[in-house]
Amino acid sequence: MPLSLPTQAPAIRSAFLLTAALLLSGCSLLSKEKSRDAQAVSSVTGPPSFALQVEAPDDVRELLTKHMELQRFRQQPDLQRRELSRLLGAADKNIRSLIGTLGYFSPTIALEIQEAPEASEERYVVIVRVDPGPPAQISTAQVTFSGPTANDAGGATQRALIQNTWPLKPGQRFTQSAWGGAKSQGLRSLQQRRYPTAAIASSQAVIDADTQEAQLDVNYAPGPAYTFGALRIEGGQRYDTEGTARIARLPEGREYSQQEMLDAQQRLASSGYYDSVFLTLDTSAAQPESTAVTAPVIAQVREAQLQKWVLGVGVSTDSGPRLSVDHIHNRLPFIGWRAVTKANINKKNPLLSTNWTALPDQTGWAWFTGAKAEREETGDFDTNSLQLRAGRSRSEDRIDRNYYLQYDYARQQGGEELPSSSSITANYGWTGRYFDSPTNPTSGHGFAWEVGAGTTLTPTREPFGRVSARWLSLIGIGERDEVTLRRSRLALRAAGGAVIARDDVAIPVTQLFLTGGDTTVRGYSYQSIGARTENGLVTGGRYLAAGSIEWQRPITVRGNTSDWESTLFLDAGTVTDNLDAMNVRAGVGTGIRWRSPVGPVQADIAYGLQSQRLRLHLRLGFTF
Repeated sequence: MPLSLPTQAPAIRSAFLLTAALLLSGCSLLSKEKSRDAQAVSSVTGPPSFALQVEAPDDVRELLTKHMELQRFRQQPDLQRRELSRLLGAADKNIRSLIGTLGYFSPTIALEIQEAPEASEERYVVIVRVDPGPPAQISTAQVTFSGPTANDAGGATQRALIQNTWPLKPGQRFTQSAWGGAKSQGLRSLQQRRYPTAAIASSQAVIDADTQEAQLDVNYAPGPAYTFGALRIEGGQRYDTEGTARIARLPEGREYSQQEMLDAQQRLASSGYYDSVFLTLDTSAAQPESTAVTAPVIAQVREAQLQKWVLGVGVSTDSGPRLSVDHIHNRLPFIGWRAVTKANINKKNPLLSTNWTALPDQTGWAWFTGAKAEREETGDFDTNSLQLRAGRSRSEDRIDRNYYLQYDYARQQGGEELPSSSSITANYGWTGRYFDSPTNPTSGHGFAWEVGAGTTLTPTREPFGRVSARWLSLIGIGERDEVTLRRSRLALRAAGGAVIARDDVAIPVTQLFLTGGDTTVRGYSYQSIGARTENGLVTGGRYLAAGSIEWQRPITVRGNTSDWESTLFLDAGTVTDNLDAMNVRAGVGTGIRWRSPVGPVQADIAYGLQSQRLRLHLRLGFTF
């Protein structure tokens, strides 16, 4: 006999059905006055007046032990048996209310008061015995839509996806938490794209007390379909708000997407011009019967200081400990560009650099220039280098492009004398990132390539060309975890490059290739894999080939998927000046990953098959 709250019922079931209906709407069965009395009693301190024993299945016992109203009265020291008996009368309704949230609607409940043993500090023992009976099963689940946009053609796919992926299927056990979670999931799916003001118009769960079946019905009101209007920055005074708005790259005129708005917010927050950024869609102008609305996006910002100094310390398995000093000037005098100047004090890799960047223009392109002076280990040599660069760049949702002129000077010092050399090149680079997350990706792929052409300047002038490419793909394998939706995956990586010039042309080593280290071939030190000089020393080479295969698996703790992963990997790579004499280096190993809020923290231990040495590799964050 299916029954819902508005339906008349026989007297013997009316109290039960009223209890179920109030339960499903989240209301307490105890009156406000009784709740206030219970709260007052719970504040009394002293020895407990009675012990509480719950005899029931584990899930029921845990719920009742934590949440029974009877627990509130245990600390009342002068509670008499007659008063305790009166409390047990209300406890029956409270127990039915609680276990109804687990889907039990026909329980058998027995309450008993016994004298406590003499050695006990309590005077009484209250025994609660519960046979919950069979749980309610879902018989039907209906998801509908109403309002002016209920049949909106643009949202048809979105509505169908909500209906087809509705998590509560016929035959499943009904629980209040699952019912609430399913309704919220459908609402979030609407609000995240196209319908930010969507709401639940109505919902009910009708329980048939005879058959223990649940009939579910939820109706959503999507509301107007929104598109992005112009971005307005509020709170900006020091910096050009029109220029910084272009950094956000909010897709004006495109269908509303919560993720795209969050991405725009993140880009503004990462620009360095603002200490805090909060984006909201202005829905105040929408009319009640509107079907389509273009709404502006408001960015409430707190501007960063004009200048800032940043001191830092760190350590890397590739370059050891370091001290860094950064100076940031967000608006250089006369030109208004942003300048970031860095000094790394490091025994292996001291560095001084400065990079100046303009705000994007109307086309999205921005001018940049930079300089870097550095000393680093390149194979078996210490290299002093200078690099100057100037050009333009453009960043879009998934694609970065840049073109620039670059000057390089390099001088190597080590076991033999190599001539210093310099060059100038014109370059073009393209990077596409198609991952499901910019900081913690679990699927997707990325591809980048760069080409350049120019001439050496010293010791002689000779033309040369350079091309390089890299690729990463994350491929899911196996079944997804039902709760976290995570699964194992393969990470496949490849990189290659070539410098095209006559054999006798002296090219700066900064334009040549080296590999090995945390992000390339693990099991070998940073930039230790290269070509060989006539004396057998490692230096930069003209050809690069490297690849890696890594199996990443979520770590399960007591049946639950955690934020930790384990990995097994094989890396291989080679650098040479002669394609007919390639000497491949390979490394194998294992590691762990932690999905931190700022990106993956990685720790790997790898064995170099040719070096026959174990190396530890540490890394923070994901970059491509």
